[in-house]
Amino acid sequence: MTFPDAAEELVRLGSEFYRRGWMLGTSGNLSAVISRDPLRLAMTASSIDKGRMRVEQILEIGGDGTLVRAAEGNPSAETMLHIEVANSTGAGAVLHTHSVWTTVLSDVHAANGGFHIEGYEMLKGLDGIRTHEHREWIPVIENSQDMSALTLAARSALAKSPTSHGFLVRRHGMYTWGKDLTTASRHVEILEFLLESV
Repeated sequence: MTFPDAAEELVRLGSEFYRRGWMLGTSGNLSAVISRDPLRLAMTASSIDKGRMRVEQILEIGGDGTLVRAAEGNPSAETMLHIEVANSTGAGAVLHTHSVWTTVLSDVHAANGGFHIEGYEMLKGLDGIRTHEHREWIPVIENSQDMSALTLAARSALAKSPTSHGFLVRRHGMYTWGKDLTTASRHVEILEFLLESV
């Protein structure tokens, strides 16, 4: 995916997720891998209103978290989380939402480190899942303003649960991903539905 194509699609998704209540105000951030070697991400700038995003607010970020292409705004504090997920899972896109349900359930299940979802037909919308009998583990990691610590917690959760399709950050929201933006955005829809249902 080229940077211009990724920027347009990220703006479209931001607006859609805003309308659905998954990224209200300036919450959340979205990224797409535009190059694997070297790693380059197209990513939403920090603190922008997702319901009024413009392509000029999509940044190009290097694999070390630095700004490669100048645009309006600054890199998100959570840039390294996106890079960690992209590197650990091989994902082509990483999407972070802040819905009410992801925030509430992350708090409810934090003490157990996560929770399972099983028996729902919608699980079959997750990549590689063929039956509603699938048991999906949703890890919950503790939130921190120390981005290095948060990135290490995400790395640990991904290593322990390599088949999970997303994780929650306590009182913060959800991270999910996919091989491309189409798959990742479908995972947002499926997981948001399931989290409202459990």
